[in-house]
Amino acid sequence: MFRGIPYAKPPIGRLRWRSPEPVEPWVGVRDATQFGPISPQAPTQIEALLGGSFGDQSEDCLYLNVWTPGCDDSRRPVMVWIHGGAFVIGSASQGLYNGRRLAERDCVIVTLNYRLGVFGFLNLADATNGACSATGAEGIADQILALQWVKRNIATFGGDADNITVFGESAGAMSIAMLMGSRGPSGLFHKAIVQSGSAHIGHSRERSERVARAFFDQLGIAPNEVSKIADASDDVLIQAQIELLSGHHKLGDVPFQPTIDGVVVPERPIDAIRRGAAAGIPVIAGTTKEEWKLFSAASPRLRLMSRGTFEQRILKIADGHAEAMLAAYADGTTFDRFNAMMTDKVFAVPTARLLEAQGFYAPTFAYRFDWCARFLGGLMGSCHALDLGFVFGTYDAKLASAFFGNGRAADQLSEAMIDAWTAFARSGDPAGKNTGAWPCYDAGSRCVMIFGDGSPHLVEAPNEQRRLAWDALPEHRLGLS
Repeated sequence: MFRGIPYAKPPIGRLRWRSPEPVEPWVGVRDATQFGPISPQAPTQIEALLGGSFGDQSEDCLYLNVWTPGCDDSRRPVMVWIHGGAFVIGSASQGLYNGRRLAERDCVIVTLNYRLGVFGFLNLADATNGACSATGAEGIADQILALQWVKRNIATFGGDADNITVFGESAGAMSIAMLMGSRGPSGLFHKAIVQSGSAHIGHSRERSERVARAFFDQLGIAPNEVSKIADASDDVLIQAQIELLSGHHKLGDVPFQPTIDGVVVPERPIDAIRRGAAAGIPVIAGTTKEEWKLFSAASPRLRLMSRGTFEQRILKIADGHAEAMLAAYADGTTFDRFNAMMTDKVFAVPTARLLEAQGFYAPTFAYRFDWCARFLGGLMGSCHALDLGFVFGTYDAKLASAFFGNGRAADQLSEAMIDAWTAFARSGDPAGKNTGAWPCYDAGSRCVMIFGDGSPHLVEAPNEQRRLAWDALPEHRLGLS
């Protein structure tokens, strides 16, 4: 294991809010026994839920880590992990993302940091009339530079530079969709695994400029006072970010989405993918069964939502198709119906459309994760992020097991997912002894592999009535607000 390898110059001083620059080579042997710092961020309860502290924080955060069976000439499949966290939290050094179990399948595993929140996704260029060059896609540019480092150097770690799979979850999966739709990463990866993310992502320049102007207002700095914001400490900037994330400014659920800047991110990823921007790249994509419960289970207001309130939400979304939408979400308690609707809106239906779009240009494979969290007596169900511990085999760590669960069934589930993910990285086909045949996803069969409490199995067109109800609505209703 090699920790804390820099892939870029520290983005500090004159390089704050600039495109990343390649790291300067060093002389001699570098210590790679400690993780590098992570991007500044506000602590949240999710840290404890998903495995403890993310690490020491600094703007000097552009580091990656490598797990390998051996630094030799074996040309092993390479898997590069991009972490999630709504583009504002997370890191490559989180214990949950320990790559040892995956590397034991004769793969080379890389995890990487990238700039988050106001440091990586703030459109200062438009807000300052060009006085500051940041477009709000610097975090994606960081990921591209990291992939370039991997392409150049991974053979030294026993990896095959011509067989690189990117995989990620939530904002990491959305980042992968961005990379699939961008010109910059061409040839830097050959397969993609998209876990609980989609290609319906990205702020327009106008919307991200609004976020940046709210950020200036929060700091009490005029947009033309660029030197003041350039000199502000990261603590001051993070406190302003916390306020913007509180919702008082009405900037949406994920205000720090990457900006569609026309350079790093040329257009909305789903549109680029539909036109063949990622032609030839096989994809696995899927969701958990009850994604939205991670965000709603702790809210008494949402758990006690009235039927009338739920129906008002449907009317707001449905654009004259409320009857079909209400029929599609008729089963269960109001809380269950709300979570099913939000899971489909933000994750499941956009994922299906990503699979359909990419399926014209490469093999695509769909899955759904049905295992239920043991946390809080099962209240969180098969929620967002629950698949992470099973993909990495870290579900049974001391703190993590209370959330993920453990025991024989958990062991078998993790084994099946690790087998499928590494088989896909090796050959582009996830099928194996645990899954059996895994057909491609297409409009004819819509076959989905179910991973849960029991053997993996195929289901054809699950929740078809719900999918068809969304097909009748304008596409801008999908994804994050």
